[in-house]
Amino acid sequence: LQQNFPEIIISIDTYRSKVAEKCINTGANIINDISAGEMDKEMFATIDKLKVPYIIMHMKGTPKTMQDNPQYNNVVEEVFQYLEKKVNKLKQMGVENIIVDPGFGFGKNTEHNYQLLHHLDKFKKLDCPLLIGISRKSMIQNVLDTNAENSLNGTTIAHTIALQKGINIIRTHDVKQAIECIKIVNFAENNF
Repeated sequence: LQQNFPEIIISIDTYRSKVAEKCINTGANIINDISAGEMDKEMFATIDKLKVPYIIMHMKGTPKTMQDNPQYNNVVEEVFQYLEKKVNKLKQMGVENIIVDPGFGFGKNTEHNYQLLHHLDKFKKLDCPLLIGISRKSMIQNVLDTNAENSLNGTTIAHTIALQKGINIIRTHDVKQAIECIKIVNFAENNF
């Protein structure tokens, strides 16, 4: 990929430190860990050694159990505190290039996801770039009573809300539409 497309940035989705290290050593640029170091206790030390951008995400439970009736007293506060603790630990180790992801859909029901969307600006207090992955997810499908194939418009609306709340990075299936959304929001915010 790098030989054919030298301008691209390659992000590897793994929670395994050995996979992360091998991928970075063969040309990848970013590690995206859905477990924020929970599933491999060597991951933080590996990221510190590799000195690469590291995406940490909140997930309640494991991929197998995360949607088994997730419960929170206050989803926004609990996710924020979890990510804050992880960011602080990484920074104490010397890791500086941290990207946070509140983990839409990872151990959250539709209501939890919209509470997070509504309060995304709170996560700016972590002083890290904020990434979201909500493209065509069930949180959009459920509200619109539709399927993934027909949820592009809902995704664009949710992206608009997230951009207005200060997010920095959008993970999406529909790149062209997301770029157009970013351009419109930026133009509106910077020119009036």
